[in-house]
Amino acid sequence: MTKGNAIVITSSFLDTDNAKTAHGLIRGTERFNILAIIDKKHPGKDAGEVLDGRNRNIPIYSTLKDFQKHSKKKAKYCIIGVATKGGVLPHELRTMLREAITMGFNIVNGLHDYVSDHPDLVALAKKKKVKIIDVRKPKKFNDLHFWSGEIRKVKCPKVAVLGTDCALGKRTTSRFLVQAMKEAGYKAEMIYTGQTGWMQGAKYGFIFDSTLNDFISGEMEQAIVQCWEKEKPDILFIEGQSSLRNPSGPAGAEWIVSAEADAVVLQHNPARKKFKGLEDYPVNIPEVKDEIELIKRYGADTVALTVNTMKMKAEDARLWANQKEKELSIPVILPLEDGVEALIPIFAKKIEASKRNIK
Repeated sequence: MTKGNAIVITSSFLDTDNAKTAHGLIRGTERFNILAIIDKKHPGKDAGEVLDGRNRNIPIYSTLKDFQKHSKKKAKYCIIGVATKGGVLPHELRTMLREAITMGFNIVNGLHDYVSDHPDLVALAKKKKVKIIDVRKPKKFNDLHFWSGEIRKVKCPKVAVLGTDCALGKRTTSRFLVQAMKEAGYKAEMIYTGQTGWMQGAKYGFIFDSTLNDFISGEMEQAIVQCWEKEKPDILFIEGQSSLRNPSGPAGAEWIVSAEADAVVLQHNPARKKFKGLEDYPVNIPEVKDEIELIKRYGADTVALTVNTMKMKAEDARLWANQKEKELSIPVILPLEDGVEALIPIFAKKIEASKRNIK
């Protein structure tokens, strides 16, 4: 298992939603020990304070050389912490990677553009005897799985954390839910479906957008079944991707149909009216009530609504949440601001019900 001290490069995008991989790693990871963030825009600050005002003792350095010069600890890995347009490696990042490899860092890359496809970087890595880890590189054909129906073996509740769009914090909410249930005394696991989930240390999952379409249902099933057989969790939370109706990459049906989710937690940002990156496309994000009805048609009940408050004042978000809670008759909470502990009783009941059924 890849593990060790790491730094994260954000190419001056730390305070934007392009750095969601870095944001996830700042909030927590069991796979790496994050020593620092490299970001020219915020040197001298704490990464947690830049992210959400909470000090996490992760300093920001302007350059790799500054980190090497001033940090008392050494890092083994250099992680690309940004999502670029089209998932490509721009010139600035390639330059930073060349410098990192020269310094002896192993490279961890979650972009679609594989570092191992760049001959100059591969040659340099070979010379410096460092590894290139392209997290999104797909599995070999022989390692892929078709859906088989084995999902019926899994007896614990499976909760899909879906969203009304991409880049809404579904992974973060999934982690919060796992942590909250563990703190409440339950054995909870998260099934990751993206590269950052893997980087944060989730043991079971697959990279959704790097998997051939024919195998997505099977890979999801396999990850869940493996987790059930090896860990016997009380409850599973499955990280969602994109949304059911995002035209650039619709996703969600597999979570409900192929994974047989017992319930859905839906994440939404009231301030976002258009799908991310499709602001000029003549389609709006559906109303929450409409999305919940669609989820129900697929076969799952939405048991809670979680609110992403980006571009909102906290008081406005809470007012919206209170209104929606009355309208929808389900809990509506703000995970980043208020935590997810209010949802523990919902899942505790599902766990107890599942245990009675097993007996």
